[in-house]
Amino acid sequence: MKVTYPHMGNAYIAINALLKGLKLEVVPPPPITRRTMELGTKYSPEFACLPLKINVGNFIEALEQGADTIVMAGGWGPCRFGYYAQVEREILNDLGYDFDLVILEAPDFKLTQLIDQIKALGQNVTLWEALKILKFAWKKLNAVEQVERALEKALPYTDLKDEAEKIYAQSLQAIDEADEAALVKSLSNEAVAKLQRLPRHERIVVKIGLVGEIYTILEPASNYDIGRTMGRLDAEVTQSIYLSEWVNDHLLGGLVKKSHHSKIVACARPYLSCWVGGHGQETVGSTVDFAHRHYDGVIQIGPLTCMPEIVAQSILPVISEKEGIPCMTMWFDEHSGQAGVNTRLEAFIDMVRRQKCLSEAAICEEA
Repeated sequence: MKVTYPHMGNAYIAINALLKGLKLEVVPPPPITRRTMELGTKYSPEFACLPLKINVGNFIEALEQGADTIVMAGGWGPCRFGYYAQVEREILNDLGYDFDLVILEAPDFKLTQLIDQIKALGQNVTLWEALKILKFAWKKLNAVEQVERALEKALPYTDLKDEAEKIYAQSLQAIDEADEAALVKSLSNEAVAKLQRLPRHERIVVKIGLVGEIYTILEPASNYDIGRTMGRLDAEVTQSIYLSEWVNDHLLGGLVKKSHHSKIVACARPYLSCWVGGHGQETVGSTVDFAHRHYDGVIQIGPLTCMPEIVAQSILPVISEKEGIPCMTMWFDEHSGQAGVNTRLEAFIDMVRRQKCLSEAAICEEA
């Protein structure tokens, strides 16, 4: 069995650790490139979400490299993600590919179901081995996110931006290759320390909350590396969702670490009191939360035609006015371009920076 999976940001590091620990031969899909996009776009329905198109491109490239089994997550609710695996299977079958598809359905907060699915995927793996490798993959996921958050804090405050990104890339590679939990922790701590030691400039840094659909937030290839771009524009970016938080809230029932999901839902309630699928309600709640935390602006991102994010977008102007926080929405599909994305980001960040300068000047005059 040669197993592959779809890319989503740096999740591949934890996924590789999990699948290899289950004694499976892993064929990671190549990094997402223009060819990946072109393949997915060519063979997917025109109005399908961008993540589905990228997934199809991932799978085609991995099957070309010898993979014979695809592991894909399942879903439920109004979001079309619940149909991804079935649609992708039909597309690939029509193209003549021979493979097995393993769908890991969300266990509805029952951890034992998740462990049973993982154990069944492995080759002669005991329950104890499945638990052990699941714990190791979890440690890798958290180590990666520790470095990601450190880069978000360091990049906008230093002029050595290339050095910051070099430290980040090298640490991710080292964490991916590490085979001991203690080494994984040591590598992430070392990377964070290096990023924190970078010299800082004295320019004004604005704080931007990044909200929206989870794949578009986590996968740089789907959003033209929007977080890194804003960091280079001296904007500190905080994501509304990280993969470890989603896993903790939706797969592990909030048992592993403190969950903030109920707080976000409470923030959304005055504006959107019901679940609308995907991360629509969380987008609304996170925008309100960023306003309460005195962020300078919020950017919503998502794949074009995403229904839950369209619902959220219709509410953001009201939140912006009542909570006093600038908001901008950006949609992404295969027709998006780097130049257009950069222009909109530069304009928005210039606006919120000017507003922040005026606000701070008024406070100084009052003092």
